[in-house]
Amino acid sequence: MNNWFKQIGLTLVLMFSAIGLAQAGSSQGAEQPVATDGQIWSQLKAGATGVTTSHGEFHNQPINTYDLRVLELRSDLLAPALMAALFGMIIIFVLFIKVNGISKLHGGFSGKLVYRWSKFDVSIHWLGAIPCLLLILTGLTLLAGRFFFQPYIGEGLWAGFVYAAKQVHDFMAIPFMLGWALMVTLWAKNQLPKMYDLKWMMVVGGYINFGPFKGKHPDAGFANAGEKLWFWAFAVFGLVISASGMLLLFPNLFEPSRTLSLIALVLHSVSAIIITAFSIVHIFMATVMSEGGMECMVSGYCDETWASQHHNLWFDEIKEKGTLKYKD
Repeated sequence: MNNWFKQIGLTLVLMFSAIGLAQAGSSQGAEQPVATDGQIWSQLKAGATGVTTSHGEFHNQPINTYDLRVLELRSDLLAPALMAALFGMIIIFVLFIKVNGISKLHGGFSGKLVYRWSKFDVSIHWLGAIPCLLLILTGLTLLAGRFFFQPYIGEGLWAGFVYAAKQVHDFMAIPFMLGWALMVTLWAKNQLPKMYDLKWMMVVGGYINFGPFKGKHPDAGFANAGEKLWFWAFAVFGLVISASGMLLLFPNLFEPSRTLSLIALVLHSVSAIIITAFSIVHIFMATVMSEGGMECMVSGYCDETWASQHHNLWFDEIKEKGTLKYKD
């Protein structure tokens, strides 16, 4: 019996030894030179492809080369610019109102409210305005928050804060785009430039209360030159924001390359900076600077004195056409 065990053990030893020698020989024969990290990087940048189960447009591209200055532009320039567009414009307007004062209605309120906007128009305005404000605030957090807010709060609080900002930003994108599309489509006819808009710009709309500009009330139609400038900035850059936002919001649908995503992010940020600056001007002009202006987008009506002082050509036109309507 012991002889049988010895023979079996010897057979197993010889078998495993033969297998080990065969594997060693094959490994030596198949040995290939190992590429260094630098060589691999060079091959990838030169367009070397890989193997994947993905079926996307860029499925066989292991790395996407792009100019790293794009990332530096976003962090070093665009983030501070968005902060300046929001808080800088607020500071400028506060100082301006402190020095200049607001635009008062000559003779005070008449007590007669003139129909100006339909309830549907008012709804469209707030459909675009409320998401726009939330997108500005959450976009500020996402773009510049890590430079200006994160150092002053705890990591746990910051993580929750930025997560909430991202969710609100994504959720508010759709109503903003809907409001933008409706406003541009329905309001463009009243926003076309006219020759008298140049005179309005030359005297800053009559809002300056000192020097040669004091007491000037230039002609204006349904929309004055400042409102038209805001409208077309909102129309153009709102389109860029919407298009780039869709690309970033639904990457699985459009399957953009890394480079295209970065370009979209930069365009999105630049457009947001411009709209933010214009929005601050628009908000101050409607709520603080122009006495009686906010009523228009609350009830859809404006005071008769306000209409004749700030939009005299439109007021005269509706009187001549017989379309002037007062609130009961």
